[in-house]
Amino acid sequence: MTIPVLSFFTGAGLLDLGMHNAGFNVVWRNEYHPAFIKGFQSGFSSHLGIHTDDLPVNGLSITDLTPYSIRQEAFTGRQWPEAFGVIGGPPCPDFSVGGKNKGADGDNGRLTGVYFEQIKGLQPTFFIFENVKGILSTVRHRKYLVSQLDKLKNDYVFDIKILNSLDLGVPQDRERVVVIGFHKAYLSDITDTMEFREIVRKNAFLLQNDLDRNCFTMTSWFDWPFENKFDNAKFKYAWPTTNRFGTEISKPNDVPLELCVGHYLENLSNLQNQDEFFKPISDKFHSVEEGDVSRKSFKRLHRWRYSPTAAYGNNEVHLHPYKARRLSVREAMKIQTIPDTYILPQDMTLSDKYKTIGNGVPVQLAQLVGAKVMETLENEMISVGN
Repeated sequence: MTIPVLSFFTGAGLLDLGMHNAGFNVVWRNEYHPAFIKGFQSGFSSHLGIHTDDLPVNGLSITDLTPYSIRQEAFTGRQWPEAFGVIGGPPCPDFSVGGKNKGADGDNGRLTGVYFEQIKGLQPTFFIFENVKGILSTVRHRKYLVSQLDKLKNDYVFDIKILNSLDLGVPQDRERVVVIGFHKAYLSDITDTMEFREIVRKNAFLLQNDLDRNCFTMTSWFDWPFENKFDNAKFKYAWPTTNRFGTEISKPNDVPLELCVGHYLENLSNLQNQDEFFKPISDKFHSVEEGDVSRKSFKRLHRWRYSPTAAYGNNEVHLHPYKARRLSVREAMKIQTIPDTYILPQDMTLSDKYKTIGNGVPVQLAQLVGAKVMETLENEMISVGN
């Protein structure tokens, strides 16, 4: 039996795609933004070779849904699953240090609370929550996250980790908080060990009381994805800094090609979405040095270095390393490890394309996390079925 998954805040479906690649079956999706729904359906249909009619998306706000209505819509006509999951990354500007920083008081911030309420009502076998680092490292936001997890502590055991995409082989320095939760009723011996209970107790204390620290001292019981050759990659290698724009630059011998932006920008001319980019007007397109990402906008990537967060803010798409323009839609997708067969529609605005690409987690990160969740379910659940 393939384990079904319900997806909230689907966006372009990058988390969904990672879970799909890890062996899960996303059977229900919820996305409020019509343009993002169009982008998701176009991308998934082109990648999977299926019709958009087979990719329905619930377009209501999560605040207008009930656990009962979700279950009826997701599982009507299907056998009630022995196990299922819930995944989602609620909008994060209210928790971002560089964003609105309104936290739980912001319109987007409140949706995090609604998401956890849906989890409480649906009682899935497992859930995944992902968000910006600020929701854990900022004291006020962290207290809010703790209050939401507290709603689930009687039914779920969970683990929290700040994952950097770069450390998992993605050419992008992007930290995300990921919370993995498993329902106690579906786990076997793991929750009964003294060692496990002690880890959970210590972590709960740290979350509740040690609010002036970054939570890096927490002990993980979940087997988080780990790529040894890329671990601490940001500091492990002698990355190049800046070079005059338009000059030829050889790759340093000691930096891994898989983490270099330039590796992902080659041979794209025949791919869909490659000829889509904002028309360059400013003189800055010719004057910003390659690798200069120090400014708030007009950050130019270095071909032999990783990228900061791909496509962020209000159309702040990074400058191409050696071309006098911003990254194309396809180039931004490559940095997010989106497959070449995933195609966004022609009638979708550039702003919406970049926004939905930038909002998502890298597909490779999502797939690696999903694979570890699948491994835990197969190893620890009383019965998943085959």
